[in-house]
Amino acid sequence: MQLLYVLVAILIFGLLIFIHEGGHYLFARLFHVSITEFAIGFGPKLLSRTSEKTGIAYSLRAIPFGGFVAMVGEDEDSDDPNAFHKKPVWQRFIITAAGASVNLLAGILVMSILVATSPSLPSTVIYDMEISGYTDTNTSADSGLLPGDRIVAVEGTRVHTGNELVYEVMRKGVDPIDVTLVRDGETITLSDVVFPTTTESGVTVGLVDFRVYSERRTPANVLKHAFFRSTSTIKMIWESLYDLVRGRYGLEAVSGPVGATQAMTEAASSSARDLIYLSVVISMNLGIMNLLPLPALDGGRLVFLLIEGIRRKPFPRKVEGYVNFAGLAILMGLMVLVTVKDVLGLLH
Repeated sequence: MQLLYVLVAILIFGLLIFIHEGGHYLFARLFHVSITEFAIGFGPKLLSRTSEKTGIAYSLRAIPFGGFVAMVGEDEDSDDPNAFHKKPVWQRFIITAAGASVNLLAGILVMSILVATSPSLPSTVIYDMEISGYTDTNTSADSGLLPGDRIVAVEGTRVHTGNELVYEVMRKGVDPIDVTLVRDGETITLSDVVFPTTTESGVTVGLVDFRVYSERRTPANVLKHAFFRSTSTIKMIWESLYDLVRGRYGLEAVSGPVGATQAMTEAASSSARDLIYLSVVISMNLGIMNLLPLPALDGGRLVFLLIEGIRRKPFPRKVEGYVNFAGLAILMGLMVLVTVKDVLGLLH
């Protein structure tokens, strides 16, 4: 059964890569860019078929963690009139951004389905202040929170749903924080509210130590929760990256393809909803990470296109090639480091 879960995780990871590369592919075809190959995976080809109509090779390769759309003139000069580098800047910009964009859009769509089929829509109104299992002597019940309070902000950040509330407390509740709420029609702010905390994989987070009411399942409430659940997840990914850069998280909190597959395997063995939610997070993460303005990533290529658009002349292709090659070498080195860490983690 464990092998089945691993295969399911790899299949879903491949699907997310297919969605990403499919975005590049669809817009490249829309703008009539010459394509030589559409591949899922890297390394030796397992399966390959070349279209007689278009001449495009469609390949499945041995290493499932990646893929590419090989466009003529993307990294080299070409006499082909439909070469990538001969297309207008705005078309190349759309093609380059399309992969990450469809990852984000797919994540938002599936998140909306998850919300629409979820058993409850948690509000920010406190129902019960007691949750068994929390043994901290200092809890938010000691700071003045009461059943019936509707929490509207955590440390100055607005919250609209119970999921947003939980996330903000997880991230900021490691220290005493201010909580703004509405009680009997009056807005008040409680200062230095203390929440329980827990530490896992070297990361300390705050814990919500109360229950909240669920909202009625109306179309408006479903749309509201779908929107804020999606934006909160995207925000979580950005802020996790920021926390990693500033040193809040160590290397043990970073995972590569092996770690992601392990997490998806565990989620698959837990429940289908957990697996789907984790897939949504990974899809959104793929989109956001690829939009970072780093060499060799889609975001780095977008920077060069923006510079070209402002200068109204192409950036020296040799310089761009050197920068992307250096960035790719660094990224591959980091990937190897994280993969070794993930594998060692599996052995312990």
